[in-house]
Amino acid sequence: MTNDQFDSDGLGVLIVDDIAVHRDSLVTALAGRPDVAYAAGAAGSDDALRLLRARRFSVVLLSMAGLESRGICRDIVTAADPARVVAYAVSASDGEIMTCAEAGVGGYLLRDDPYAMLVTAVLTAARGDIWCPPPVAAVLMRRVGPHAAGLEMTGGPGRLTAREREILGLIDGGLSNKEIARLLSIEVRTVKNHVHNLLEKLSVHRRGEAAALLRNHTARARL
Repeated sequence: MTNDQFDSDGLGVLIVDDIAVHRDSLVTALAGRPDVAYAAGAAGSDDALRLLRARRFSVVLLSMAGLESRGICRDIVTAADPARVVAYAVSASDGEIMTCAEAGVGGYLLRDDPYAMLVTAVLTAARGDIWCPPPVAAVLMRRVGPHAAGLEMTGGPGRLTAREREILGLIDGGLSNKEIARLLSIEVRTVKNHVHNLLEKLSVHRRGEAAALLRNHTARARL
């Protein structure tokens, strides 16, 4: 089910940004679009949580340039569910991207991405897909993928192949089959085959279950 299906009022966007001029400009610009039913702004966590309780939104735009953004990212994602959270003004630093990925954001926009790309990310998130610029995908591949290397199989003949581990890391980073195919320069059907095989080896039925196994394995490895 896509986000605009659960909200009978149409596509609603909440912008969380503690810089008023940025927040107000985005609210005005998005509210004036024919494909956006309504837009609202929140200065911080308290305002955002209050608005999320009061009205359903399809997409939440969370500025990562704010002073408290990294600390509230997970809370916003949890409170917004089933809406998708798109982190914007994200720096290219591994730490900030991984904070977003671990919180479960549904899209990324870098600090130098233009407004037109932000609109595309919003509409992509509203369809239930993930917008992930190549620099962000590269960080996810580099940082998340290796954590799958030692993942023990609960079924199957042995460990995941290198490609399966790579794809599992990207799944955990929130990428779709199409995005993984584009990033790895392979066919979507090839990605689907790898996903089918890794699910079978891990004795799970869903991508989310495989990603959860990876996160549990990573958490244990850090202890």
